[in-house]
Amino acid sequence: MFRRILLAAAIAALSITAVSADERPASKVTVVFDHPLPNVPGKSMRGVVVDYAPGAASPSHRHPSSAFIYATVLEGEVRSSVNGEPARTYKVGENWYEAPGAFHGVSANASDTKPARLMAVFVLDSTETVLVTPSSK
Repeated sequence: MFRRILLAAAIAALSITAVSADERPASKVTVVFDHPLPNVPGKSMRGVVVDYAPGAASPSHRHPSSAFIYATVLEGEVRSSVNGEPARTYKVGENWYEAPGAFHGVSANASDTKPARLMAVFVLDSTETVLVTPSSK
C-alpha cells in the first residue's frame, strides 16, 4: 500500500513539474554590479550574470537603445545570435558584443545536460531601469 501511495505521489509531482517539448526552461539573470561612470556623466556600467540550466534559453529580446553590451561565457557553452547573424556556440572564455539597439534572437544553453553561465557588462544611460525587453523582432 505504501509503495502505491509513493508511486502516485511521484507521478503527481512529475505531471506538475513537466515542461512541454516546445518550452525550454528560462534563464536566471542576476545583477552583480551597477556603478555610475565618473568620467562619463549620465552613463553607468552594469554587470549581470545569466545562469542557464541544462536546456534553458532566454526569449528573443532587445536591450535599451543606449546599451553597449559585452558578454563572455564563464561556464559551459552558450548559443547566441545577434541581428540575424547565424547562431554561434561560444565556449568558456569566448565573447561577443551587442551594439545599441541590437536584436538578440538566440540566447540559449548549447547543452541539454550541463549548465552554462555568462556575464554581460552593459554601458548604458544611468536612468535605464529595464535591461531586457522580450521581442518578436
